[in-house]
Amino acid sequence: MSAPAPLISLSWTDHVTGRRGFLVVDRLVRGVSSGGLRMREGCTLDEVEGLARGMTMKEVLHYNPESRYVPLGGAKGGIDCDPRDPEAYGVLVRYLRAVRPYIESFWTTGEDLGLTQDTVDRAAAEAGLVSSVQAVYPLLDDESAARRRLAGAFAVEVDGIGLDELVGGCGVAESVLAALDRAGVAYEGTRVSVQGLGTMGGATARFLSRAGLKIVAVADVKGTVANPDGLDVEALLGARDAYGAVHRSLLRPGDRELPGDAWLSAEAEVLVPAAVSYAVDAANQERVSTTVRWIVEAANMPVLPDAEVLLAERGVSVLPDVVVNSGTNAWWWWTLFGDIGADADEAFAYTRRSMRALVDQMLARAEADGTTPRAAAHAIVADRLPVVAERFGWYR
Repeated sequence: MSAPAPLISLSWTDHVTGRRGFLVVDRLVRGVSSGGLRMREGCTLDEVEGLARGMTMKEVLHYNPESRYVPLGGAKGGIDCDPRDPEAYGVLVRYLRAVRPYIESFWTTGEDLGLTQDTVDRAAAEAGLVSSVQAVYPLLDDESAARRRLAGAFAVEVDGIGLDELVGGCGVAESVLAALDRAGVAYEGTRVSVQGLGTMGGATARFLSRAGLKIVAVADVKGTVANPDGLDVEALLGARDAYGAVHRSLLRPGDRELPGDAWLSAEAEVLVPAAVSYAVDAANQERVSTTVRWIVEAANMPVLPDAEVLLAERGVSVLPDVVVNSGTNAWWWWTLFGDIGADADEAFAYTRRSMRALVDQMLARAEADGTTPRAAAHAIVADRLPVVAERFGWYR
């Protein structure tokens, strides 16, 4: 059965460069929707529609009637442009000017693939916006206090890295650890291969390494760096450029440079695609090592449905993006609505606790229903949708 049509789906063409941009609002809850803005060459309207549906699910999955934060609807924006293109920033500003009425009224957005929050904030100001999340302000009890709290949280750094860059990876890492705990697998010696060493992939690698897991391969735009004895994650993170690419001059003697897709065939127990959508398809899933037990979707939509079916037949469990990478979005709202303050320890503890509860519920539901984690996540959403709709109302 095909997915229902979104509430709003629009395309935009930049009059200067001819680049395309898209905005999809899957639905509104309390009159507002939430979802980041990505920029990548090849971005399509279909991709953005899928991401918007996923955002609706992420919002509903984190609904807790005891929390101050209550769900928004799902939305997403996308621009078909390489973020490293010299024209990219101008395209971003013109896109934001074009969709300004939507951001002012009912679409809250922020960083996603290819864009940092600093870049989004700078371009939003140039486009005449108060904030990329200003549509949510009328829902806040104390707007001034909430804005100060969020600004304070974005100013927090841990070991020189912004809290906003770390909290999503903390959630992904906790998803991995929850799966290992449920399977009775020790952290020490468990091998992990990560595609992407940007914001999400880098933070995930850091938290997993510090938990005792062994990061044996990481991929960036230049290729894959691998070491079966384990990579020095902190050194690699310190050697990245602004786009997550590692300077190869700082590799250790035992680190090997391999082709970009070599991360997929690494001998590991856990694969973490944390870069682009559609990374694992029906053809290349055959390259996944027989040692792999889990693929944990830190990126949005990295494993195609037909590939997931084939992987399940091989005993590989895919932990879905709508759960795994939902921590970043939730952290924004936990902070803005006042469930947590501008403090790293509090943010990490709240994220770990919330993600652990959600992943445990999903895996328990999958086991009870004899289905996949993704199907279990969809079932949990289906259970919660009527509750959210009845309490807050929404529009499709």
